[in-house]
Amino acid sequence: MKNSVTPFSIRKYDNKEYSDSSIIMEKDIKSIGVLGGSGALGTGLSFRLARAGYKVVIGSRNPDKALKKISTINQRLVKEKISVESNYESAEKSDLVMLTVPFSNHREIIMEILPAVQKKILIDTTVPLVPPKVARVQLPEFGSVAKKAQEWLGKEVHVVSAFQNVAASHLLGDDNLQGEILVFGNKKEAREIVIGLIQEMGMKGWHAGSIDNSVVAESMTSVLIFINKFYKMKGSCFKIVD
Repeated sequence: MKNSVTPFSIRKYDNKEYSDSSIIMEKDIKSIGVLGGSGALGTGLSFRLARAGYKVVIGSRNPDKALKKISTINQRLVKEKISVESNYESAEKSDLVMLTVPFSNHREIIMEILPAVQKKILIDTTVPLVPPKVARVQLPEFGSVAKKAQEWLGKEVHVVSAFQNVAASHLLGDDNLQGEILVFGNKKEAREIVIGLIQEMGMKGWHAGSIDNSVVAESMTSVLIFINKFYKMKGSCFKIVD
């Protein structure tokens, strides 16, 4: 497979040029690994990415279960664009990786894929939900999950935190979503690439600062779950207004 890392890459965004020796160019992102892709959020994101034209490689510990789940999605797409591999193989074969696993499996998966995601962007969607009280904020002792992922993975991996506050059920619809996505990360260039992906998926993304700020979105998921339950809503979300 062609090396997805382009030394001293230069890309344009809003008529500005950015260069970085360790960030892949947006045009070089052709395949995206979605680890935990057989779950609700992973399935929805896989559908949106495949519909936008990307080759999606779902990472799963239960490939047979995942294959059954994505068969209906591939039928909707007409052309088969989603395949299934192990978590490590998905991360290794993809130009960009999305982590959509439960909080209880987060660290284990991070350690498993660590060699396969070096010099890549990893989008972490993880929320520290602790059942059964998922409508109550219960942050771990170390605070932000995405910030901890960046520490574990090291500086050669560009962790971007996003998608914590989007309703998974809405992603499987055919219409553009009303909700907007907060995007966190220490590299502006990496955030730009993720915001571009979000736009291609039919949504709007916002720069929301460094990975330290991700704790806000991670906490807000429990608040939205409470709002959904209290007001009997199907999927409340954010919208930024001026």
